[in-house]
Amino acid sequence: MPRVPAHLRERALGMLQGGMRTADVARAINCNVRTVRRLRQRYRETGRTADRPRSGRPRVTTPAQDRYIRTSHLRDRYRMATTTARVTPGTHNPSISAQTVRNRLREAGLRACRPVVRQVLTRHHRQQRRLWAQTHRRWTRQDWQKVLFTDESRFCLTRGDGRIRVYRRRNERYTEACTLERDRFGGGGSVMVWGGVSQHHRTELVVIAGNLNAVRYREDILLPHVVPFLQAHPDMTLQHDNATSHTARSVRDFLQDRNVSVLPWPAKSPDLNPIEHVWDLLDRRVRARAIPPRNVRELAGALVEEWGNISQQEL
Repeated sequence: MPRVPAHLRERALGMLQGGMRTADVARAINCNVRTVRRLRQRYRETGRTADRPRSGRPRVTTPAQDRYIRTSHLRDRYRMATTTARVTPGTHNPSISAQTVRNRLREAGLRACRPVVRQVLTRHHRQQRRLWAQTHRRWTRQDWQKVLFTDESRFCLTRGDGRIRVYRRRNERYTEACTLERDRFGGGGSVMVWGGVSQHHRTELVVIAGNLNAVRYREDILLPHVVPFLQAHPDMTLQHDNATSHTARSVRDFLQDRNVSVLPWPAKSPDLNPIEHVWDLLDRRVRARAIPPRNVRELAGALVEEWGNISQQEL
């Protein structure tokens, strides 16, 4: 019997019980007359309108082959389904399909996902990480409140989000409703900014034109913004990552001459800087504006304005 939705089956049964002819019921639910007859006969025999249990399509792999597929992909997590399909004979065919391999892996709880990319760490890197953690593990909340966390971030006019999905039918790939316009070269422009936050304080948001090198970091950020801020709060400690512009000798000498305390930051360490959450908040506030920025100049102005609108409780 062709697949008829459950609500139509119940509707057809009600029509039949109400005295309608079989042909009229078939015309009302848009199906064949024989389908309605089989539906009535099934209800008389079983008292139900649901399909009888079916054996389904026979499996093309044996339980032993299912275990082999699961074990092979557990031993080699990067093994492709097509490779396993080529070397696995089927019960009816010389080989099985790659989709069959994926189905067996899904039954075993294994799904294809993008691997997490991690840093290449040497023994020295691991030792420095451990030493940093042991040194700061007993820091209290009051200790972390005295750290000025700083960083740079780049904001683009158009954001490339690989997680965007569109629901479409077959042959709708190039329809206007299912396509997304995006400039692949430059993304329509971007703005780099610098900022610093702490538990109770915040610096100004500095818009950086062009690339940031050691000289510009010292003259455009440290001298006019960081040093006056730390002089006004002498108990604060500066934190910045190990970017080349931050670790240059001229920058280190500049900070040392002005008695600026810098929080050590191990190389290739996880980005635990809490300002990353502020960048995410700033990005969401800019994109939620009633009139989104249309060019780089408007984007820079929106970033500075929304930075000032963020309350200290949100940091």
